[in-house]
Amino acid sequence: MEPIKNLAEMKRIARELPSKRVAVVRADEVETISAIGTAVGEEMVDAVLIGPEKGIRESAEKAGVDLDGIEIIHAEDDDTASFRGVETLRNGRADVIMKGLVATSSFLHAILDRDTGIRGPGVLSHVAAFEVPGYHKLLLISDAAMNIAPDFDMKVAMLRNAIIVAGALGIEHPKSTYVCAKEVPYEKMPCTMEAARMKEMADRGEFGDIIFDAPLAMDLAVSAEACRIKKIDTPVGGDADILILPDIEAANILYKTLIFISGGELGAVIMGAKNPVVLTSRADSAESKLCSIVLSGVVAGYGKTDGN
Repeated sequence: MEPIKNLAEMKRIARELPSKRVAVVRADEVETISAIGTAVGEEMVDAVLIGPEKGIRESAEKAGVDLDGIEIIHAEDDDTASFRGVETLRNGRADVIMKGLVATSSFLHAILDRDTGIRGPGVLSHVAAFEVPGYHKLLLISDAAMNIAPDFDMKVAMLRNAIIVAGALGIEHPKSTYVCAKEVPYEKMPCTMEAARMKEMADRGEFGDIIFDAPLAMDLAVSAEACRIKKIDTPVGGDADILILPDIEAANILYKTLIFISGGELGAVIMGAKNPVVLTSRADSAESKLCSIVLSGVVAGYGKTDGN
């Protein structure tokens, strides 16, 4: 498959692939059911809706979504809905789980339960695939939503998870970097030292057949002109596919800057569990919610979610 360059291409591919089924936990919310209704109506995914049946039907009516042919599993409260959502994955009736009008704590507790959940052996991390005006392809960033202050091993897992998403998008040899404020290791900037360690791992082939260079400043990662001006020769320069950020503050600032200043749209997925997880932000646009659903289906079709 050729690399998917933008979100419109991703939707087209999703329509061509066998549809994966999304279990929506507490689907009794207009925005959530509107996004899932569009994805189902355009044959990009299938869905099962979980939550108070009356509320789901009322929300669907407000959103103008036809529920004909869509399964509803009645569940009165957050904990029950979360458990039943995970259960549909465990018994093979769904491929992806999505958070609707449910408390994040209940949702994640059900996913991470050691006995009845779908946790994998490694780290859960958030991977966002951005389409940004002025950049020539999708840009994957991690981790803007899950891991607050990841240690080095967690960042390694974040990169592995992002590589899987890149593979699902047809990017076989993703150009990847750990973004820092300086492009040479510097002891007073610990992230640059971590980036250098990560490069050593990449040079040994520990991340597979990727193209990795780090540390790199943000301008060098995404601008060939910046590389020319600074006389920096790097195989990633101006053409990065994956950006690993030092912590949630840096990643979240970049995430929101790309949306609210740069006009970017995105799809995002939580990786590292046995199935893709959709956990959208309240501030995400309807289009971004839709693209997150579609991305999760594409990743589920790729057949791998845990890079650890």
